[in-house]
Amino acid sequence: MRRLLLSVSATLWLGLGTGCASAPGARSSSAPSATATGRGGAAATVDERATAAALELLKAGGNAVDAAVAAASVLGVTDPYSCGIGGGGFMVVYLAQDKRVYTLDHRETAPQALERSRFYENGGLVPFDALVTSGLSVGVPGSLMGWSEALRLYGSRPLSDVLQPAIRVAEQGFDVDSTFFEQTRHNVSRFRDFPSTATLYLGPDGQPWPVGSTFKNPGLARTYRLVAQGGVPAFYRGELAQAIVDTVTHPPVAPGASRTVRPGVMTLDDLARYEALVRPPVTSSYRGYTLYGMGMPTSGGLTLALTLNLLEAYAPTKLSRADFLHRYLEASRLAFADRNAFLGDPAFVSVPEAGLLSRDYAAQRRATLDLTYASKGAVAPGNPFAFQEPAPAPHTSLPEVKRPAAEEWVLNKETTHITTSDAAGNIVSYTCTIESEGGNGMVVPGYGFLLNNELTDFDLPASPELPHPNAPAPGKRPRSSMSPVLVFKDGVPVLALGSPGGSTIITTVGQTLVNTLDFGMPLEQALAAPRVSQRNSPDNTSQAEPEFIASPEAAALVALGHRFTNAGPIGALTAIRFNPDGTVTAAAEPRRRGGGSARVVTPVK
Repeated sequence: MRRLLLSVSATLWLGLGTGCASAPGARSSSAPSATATGRGGAAATVDERATAAALELLKAGGNAVDAAVAAASVLGVTDPYSCGIGGGGFMVVYLAQDKRVYTLDHRETAPQALERSRFYENGGLVPFDALVTSGLSVGVPGSLMGWSEALRLYGSRPLSDVLQPAIRVAEQGFDVDSTFFEQTRHNVSRFRDFPSTATLYLGPDGQPWPVGSTFKNPGLARTYRLVAQGGVPAFYRGELAQAIVDTVTHPPVAPGASRTVRPGVMTLDDLARYEALVRPPVTSSYRGYTLYGMGMPTSGGLTLALTLNLLEAYAPTKLSRADFLHRYLEASRLAFADRNAFLGDPAFVSVPEAGLLSRDYAAQRRATLDLTYASKGAVAPGNPFAFQEPAPAPHTSLPEVKRPAAEEWVLNKETTHITTSDAAGNIVSYTCTIESEGGNGMVVPGYGFLLNNELTDFDLPASPELPHPNAPAPGKRPRSSMSPVLVFKDGVPVLALGSPGGSTIITTVGQTLVNTLDFGMPLEQALAAPRVSQRNSPDNTSQAEPEFIASPEAAALVALGHRFTNAGPIGALTAIRFNPDGTVTAAAEPRRRGGGSARVVTPVK
């Protein structure tokens, strides 16, 4: 079970070690371990029960894909404000027998009737908060289709078997911990506006179920049983599909609700037509390592690759830590400028992937990086199209787009990451989400799951006629920042990892890669390290955790013109390190979001 931690002490930079003490919050007699080393397969998630489900599948002879789907379905019960059957995700899979990496896109899609004009009212944009809690924000869920396709293509067990641990947890219940309580508390006001949500997640007094109480979800158990018996059609067609459409188009709002809840336009045909897509991975290299990430519509793989291409010219052993970190932050700023300008759903946008991955392009962009002082504001994008064939016209300036306040942009992006491996050497790095904490706030009546608000990931220009690569369109998949990654050296797996955190996912994964690949930090230290995130902010401010802001390196960076704002906790990784002796080390976030759980099939003492 996730833990609530009271104190943290750290030796800082990109994080040179973090110690923490756990406090009461979970009721289990012994706290779950955030790190485990052994053989026979491994799993790391944000939650003890999800990790246990993955281990159950591995011990029964299932593979890493079976384990990842089992963990994800349990997280739909125990971590429902971050992920679930009402959302979507991106999965990166390595099959050892094929010696090949596959990626599976099951991102949510905009309904076919969702014209961009629906996001505008009275000459302006619909307020962001109003979009979040609405039917308009709901994309066609992709999670179940992704799970089914992953098992069909790469797994070894049927969906009916893999869902059994989640059915048990939903029926038998689990002890509410401090993290679950706090996430519910954050949502009390909007949950009260939907009887189907309030009945499930709030007690008779209209307050969150208290820490230590047993939480059960019979509606979700029913949903999982329907799917176990009927497969994908039980969700995307028939009574369950009709219930989803009814919830989106006629939000189940309580009389006297505190807000106006705008309906969406999803249809049964939107659900019936949904597809999960196998896409080629984004392949890049960094200091002799090969990295495999997800391609569009998530921007994580390309933005990480460009950041590391820019950074590779600088040897960390020849620079002070502050000077190297200055280069890291400025490289991230340049990469995000290109991300924001060019990246969108490849079915709708010409994405300059080859140009963004070009070493020559990185050299050109790197030449604009000031090695002595921080950028004073947002930097302009480059022209990666010139570094691929054929070269379209250069980029023109983009309109200003609607974004929520910076702190909200970090903290309200929940999501979760699952990392698994098996005895045969197969690996899964899987990030899944329902977007904001609690998604759109609406539980599908009778079926026990929250719907996503994923369409708020689109960018909205000031007026609907202005172009933008990530503007809404019928059937379009909104741009994501999810960054599941696999790292190899000479064809041998080294590392698998990923994180939640909205657009900070990219910088969190990037910083952790630098910690491990450049500085050889033990995996548990790399995950615990204090974080800083630069995403081409309008000024030179980077978001950072308090421990980072208090560090000597931050003081040295201030002297170089950097400024920092306290973002609170950033990210919550899970990862697996593949050791030279054939063992693996699984690691989960030790403290953020209450900490996670890592286990191996056969521990090594």
